[in-house]
Amino acid sequence: MNKKLTALAVAGALAAPAAAFAQASNVTIYGRANLGLDTYSATGATAGSAFDYKSRNRVYDAGSRLGFNGTEDLGGGLKAIFLMESGVNIDTGGATGQSGSPNPNSGLLSSRVGHVGLESSSWGRLTFGRSHVWWGNSTIEQTGANYIAAGVPLFNGLLGRGMQVGVARQSNTLQYSAAMGGKAIQISYSPGGESQGAGLNADGKLWAVTLQGQWGPFGAGYDWARMWGNTPAAPIAPATAAACGVALAVPTALCSQPSTTGHKLRAGWTYQPGGQISVLWVKSVQDNGGATAILTAAGSAALALVPDTYASSLSQTSWGLSWEHLFGNVQALAQWGRVNNITGCSNRVAGACDNTNATSWMIAGRYIFSKRTAMYVNFATIRNASNYNMDYIGGWMTSASTTLGGANIAPGLAPANVGADPRLFGVGVMHNF
Repeated sequence: MNKKLTALAVAGALAAPAAAFAQASNVTIYGRANLGLDTYSATGATAGSAFDYKSRNRVYDAGSRLGFNGTEDLGGGLKAIFLMESGVNIDTGGATGQSGSPNPNSGLLSSRVGHVGLESSSWGRLTFGRSHVWWGNSTIEQTGANYIAAGVPLFNGLLGRGMQVGVARQSNTLQYSAAMGGKAIQISYSPGGESQGAGLNADGKLWAVTLQGQWGPFGAGYDWARMWGNTPAAPIAPATAAACGVALAVPTALCSQPSTTGHKLRAGWTYQPGGQISVLWVKSVQDNGGATAILTAAGSAALALVPDTYASSLSQTSWGLSWEHLFGNVQALAQWGRVNNITGCSNRVAGACDNTNATSWMIAGRYIFSKRTAMYVNFATIRNASNYNMDYIGGWMTSASTTLGGANIAPGLAPANVGADPRLFGVGVMHNF
């Protein structure tokens, strides 16, 4: 009996400081449930109907989440802050998207974002963790992020044929941000070589800058991000020192340090409360095969997504328009976007950059029941050219998948499915808490 009492006393003494800390901080639990019923199809593949995705009904989850954030006042205008936001698939309880491919943004604590850091009223915020880097468009365009299930993909750099910017929520990130007088800046750095093995290069990294400003009814922003993959060790089969020379007998991504650069310009005009017109422009540059081709678990299989792996630098630009308007409790949404042909292909692959364009549009309506709950209906489609495969990979909304060894490894139409036109039509409910 005495041993039990002693153990309880020790446990109570150890627990007391933790309880005191919890009471001293301000912790908030928040989240979102965003689910619905829709149909997905991707038909018209260049290679024929055997490469189409036939129409199917789905109960989907689009970016549901559960989060914890907290602050502690340290005095002198300084606060300690923390955040843990996890993606949750309420439709399945698992960690895969609609295509069955793994979704790294769901299933685990801080799978979406998370950090710990310090915030000052005078000099800004400094955090360490998993952070938003290039993904969002602030209030200038938030249709796919906060209103419905999916918007025009190019607004978030989600292009086809391996040209996606590939920077959204970045792990292992040091981030500084500050805001003053309607202007804001965010600077991010992430090392990319921490898990490299013995004898391998560990020079991968990411740098990113976001600028955002508001001038009365007008807003504008610019995102720049560059991710370098780790320089390949030489030689990498089938590369040799000679093959990596001028002749380029092997893909450039096997010879030199790959990198991906993303640019995004955006501007919006709020012509009345709840009414806004925005324009966005996105450019993606893939040097030496692009950083994501080296960083993905698929390894060399990811190179197959790129139309010309022998090109030293591929580039693609896109732009689009977004409109939102509030009629009482009804919000009308519409978007249109155009992706231009990829440029920079070598002459080793005939016609590799031809017909690598797409047009996308979306219309939707929301009925807003309260500040937290809304119901929506949306229709979205992408018209891919015969050599292109842009898809709704944001939030893992697509039912298509790239496969390797019979397993679904990544969401979206594979190179074999080029020319297919994805289409979504559905109804959903979003509740924020």
